[in-house]
Amino acid sequence: MKTKLVRSICLLLAICMAFGGLPYAAKAANGPKNVILLIGDGMGLGQMEIASLFEHGKEGRLFLQTLPYTALVKTYSANNNVTDSAAGGTAIAIGKKTNNGMIGMTKDGKDSPSILDVFKANGNKTAIVSTNSVTDATPASFTASVKDRWADQEEIARQQLKNNVDVIMGGGAMYFGKNRELIEEYKNRGYTFVTSDNELASSNGDKILGLFASKHLSFKQDRKELKSTEPTLTEMAGKTIETLAKGNNGFFAVIEGARIDHAAHSTDIPSIWKETIEFDEAVKYCVEWAQKRKDTLVIVVADHETMGISVTEPMDIKALKNIQITPELMAQKLTRAANTKDYTTESIMELFQKYANIKLTNEELAQFKERIKKQDGSIYPEQKVGREIGRIIASHYHAGILDGTTQQLSRTTGGHTGNMIALFAFGKGAERFHGVIDNTDISKIIANMKGYDFGN
Repeated sequence: MKTKLVRSICLLLAICMAFGGLPYAAKAANGPKNVILLIGDGMGLGQMEIASLFEHGKEGRLFLQTLPYTALVKTYSANNNVTDSAAGGTAIAIGKKTNNGMIGMTKDGKDSPSILDVFKANGNKTAIVSTNSVTDATPASFTASVKDRWADQEEIARQQLKNNVDVIMGGGAMYFGKNRELIEEYKNRGYTFVTSDNELASSNGDKILGLFASKHLSFKQDRKELKSTEPTLTEMAGKTIETLAKGNNGFFAVIEGARIDHAAHSTDIPSIWKETIEFDEAVKYCVEWAQKRKDTLVIVVADHETMGISVTEPMDIKALKNIQITPELMAQKLTRAANTKDYTTESIMELFQKYANIKLTNEELAQFKERIKKQDGSIYPEQKVGREIGRIIASHYHAGILDGTTQQLSRTTGGHTGNMIALFAFGKGAERFHGVIDNTDISKIIANMKGYDFGN
């Protein structure tokens, strides 16, 4: 378990400090004091181009695209040409490849300290922030070690407490015990516990546990409809930096825009736009904070690309921008037929007409009904029904996406691709990131700048 490893590292730190030295290697005098790693889950070039085009027009660009240093990053996993989020996050976190589905350990099942662990062991503060569950693949990769990302999320929450992560923010309250007893353990360890944007804004503790949803946070597209009290990613990032910057220890923070990936899986083009813009706003906040100093490195990267998203010539941007809620929320508005497992034809037709301005043909209606059913005739969960709604909308308005069959056959990733992703960097040491690199190189470069060697 990573907890034992971190405790051993901390013990080694204490011994070495007593004799005037640091573990791994001497600290590099010219390394960044603070590192902010922003990860856009599933954010490929296509996702960025859609967000830039929809928000700023064809001649505009995202803020993250203005950063001075760039690299292209290869993302394959140890056992697949195409990585899932667990293996992709782990490669960035520990500097080693692992198999899809595995968190914070090598492909042979051995625990390996993450770059966040090493910063913590050397006296720095640490944080994980996500618009998904805080126990999901990306934040977990930096803070826990488990063989199965899906089965062990309560264990991940416990390891995050044992590893003394200073700030934890996102969704995932359902993974903190049936009666949320683990939350009480956090509070007993000195964490301020918050559950809304207002509570977060007024908090001032040195440690924060923010759980703003049972699972993942709401899509930006749906927050008005749902009357959400969740903080934005920028609000979470701001409070995180404010908290970690207290004192003079330096910090390592992972901030994830997780729902870019979810939007892409659902081929939800409007949400790809809005989730990427929300992520870009958080990047802007972090870079502007770093611009006031000379000791901070900001890295912006993805863990992989999702669904082969692209801007096509016939894509109907105007029609897509007029869609007001996500396909996932649309699915929740369908009406079940009495005494059957099906949705009513009337509710399906009305939904597409009302929310997407699409009049389904009889053939499209029949295909939709068939594709949302399991082999036993029951309807898939609403999230999967939403994916089919999104696929129809994206296809109708000519967006570039993987076809449904390819997505279904992508059993370990649900529609990821092996496309290289982009990395952008600003601040202290940013010039070290250039050319074509591997995802495992990211933490190695950071560790090298700090004078930390964590076994790679």
